[in-house]
Amino acid sequence: MIRPNPHIAARKPYALANMGAADGAPLISLAQNESLRSPSPKAIAAAAWASESLAFYPDPDWLTLRAGLSELHGLPRDSILCGAGSLDLIGALARVYAGSSRAVLTPAHAYPFFRTAAQMACARFDTAVEEGGRVSVDALLSAVRPDTGIVFVANPGNPTGTRLSRVELLCLREGLRGDILLVIDEAYGEFADHLDARCFDMVVRGDTVVLRTFSKAYGLAGARVGWGTCPPEIATELRKVLNPNNISATSQAAAAAALADQAYMQETCRLTMAIGREAAERLRKVGVSVADSYTNFLLLEFDTSEQAKAIEDALRAKGVILRRQAGAGLPHALRMTLGPAPWVDQALDLLVALTQEAKR
Repeated sequence: MIRPNPHIAARKPYALANMGAADGAPLISLAQNESLRSPSPKAIAAAAWASESLAFYPDPDWLTLRAGLSELHGLPRDSILCGAGSLDLIGALARVYAGSSRAVLTPAHAYPFFRTAAQMACARFDTAVEEGGRVSVDALLSAVRPDTGIVFVANPGNPTGTRLSRVELLCLREGLRGDILLVIDEAYGEFADHLDARCFDMVVRGDTVVLRTFSKAYGLAGARVGWGTCPPEIATELRKVLNPNNISATSQAAAAAALADQAYMQETCRLTMAIGREAAERLRKVGVSVADSYTNFLLLEFDTSEQAKAIEDALRAKGVILRRQAGAGLPHALRMTLGPAPWVDQALDLLVALTQEAKR
């Protein structure tokens, strides 16, 4: 019998959202953090045009996309890498800079794929406590051990939706040893860019990587395009483990066109945040704890894990899918994507009724 490597056999499969609704119920998915609207029409047109050349391999150097990212963000082109979603780059970073002698450290309620990436690299996975659902710089620094190799921080956080300021991130970097790689995953960064200066300049130190994606604010989750900026020497090492044809030609074209339509993306962010503010206010009025979110989702915290599960099941029976956060150490919480307004309104009507019923 052919056997897998022991570290793979010992792993559980990555937990995807359960998208099954009750028989006959129309599916309203608010579990995947997808955009509330389609991507820019320019992106759709560019993908259609690029599809005429599908007989050819995609550009392995993502030249057009990198040029757009370089111009928009003022970054050197040789500091930019692209991946099949930011997950591709997270996995590559773990394979190159973590391992049996180099552990991974994250906040306690961090994006669960960080753990998966560490496991794939045979690295120990350590966590630091969070304070009120918010990353604690002091706790992270206190949790560093002699063999810590990478610190992953999602900012804004998933599933909490909270964020650290640029000043706090700089304090974290200054407090870490120079041989520890800090990876700042800004998958939701566009929703918070108006709050303070971006962190891309931290990369020049040589010990920091900043990641972003086109899946959220740009509405291209199905295209699978992520990118990151890092010191050139790190980029050289990562290219050794990345698939050289990791992003399709249509996806590259769509992402480059979406990037050029900043007004459309920014309007998506404004619409999303407005829906989020109204939803949070309505839920707080019936006693649901909702942290301020800087993303396209809300984290809803209930009194007990049993209550959260009961509400999740009741919503699913009506065809509304939220995502329970037990995998992130928050079994009493549900995450709700800020999708199209009619979907969110329907989910809120049900949530309010269910919450009020549970309190009787």
